Amino acid sequence: EISPQLPAPKNVEVYSYNFQSWLRWSPVLVENGSVLYTVHYQTGYCKEWTEMGCAQSPQTQCRFPPELQRRRRWTVMLRVRAELGGLTSAWALSPSFVAETNTTLGPPRVSSVRASPHSLLLSVTPPFPPEPGDLLQYLVSYWENSTAATEKKLSESQTLFQIGNLKESTLYCFTVRVRLEIFSGDFLRGQPSAPECHRTALS
Repeated sequence: EISPQLPAPKNVEVYSYNFQSWLRWSPVLVENGSVLYTVHYQTGYCKEWTEMGCAQSPQTQCRFPPELQRRRRWTVMLRVRAELGGLTSAWALSPSFVAETNTTLGPPRVSSVRASPHSLLLSVTPPFPPEPGDLLQYLVSYWENSTAATEKKLSESQTLFQIGNLKESTLYCFTVRVRLEIFSGDFLRGQPSAPECHRTALS
């Protein structure tokens, strides 16, 4: 008689947003009983598998522990298996993951906009708490809200900055995204904020 085999989890992937990361997978479906999952991780520095704090969990996702969340440049490998009673599946591996190149950066939040006759003063909040030494820039696209709008671009490294040389009493729209310089010298570009429109003041 062939002993029943528990299938391994499928669609194993890391979901990472603003440097907050989870391992996720599809549920293993069985006819009787509820399947539990155990997750391990391994880093490029240490080849030993370490429990990730999700042992025999009914959840189909596991959040990275704080010591991993902080290591943006580490290469991390992860594995998960299904367990039911005395049965265990084979380990299912995720692709290797490096937060600094594989996370998705969300849009910054536009906290306030002050209009004067020829400029808009923007105050923005970054999508994640910057670490010391982070080179974070804000890329602003703006245009006059007319039939033939021409987009212009602006790059700023402060969270308070001005879009200048505007016409008075005119409606302008803009979006803001972040750009983070990473270790390789490349840039990680974030998602743009939703377009906002503001009218300049009348002098």
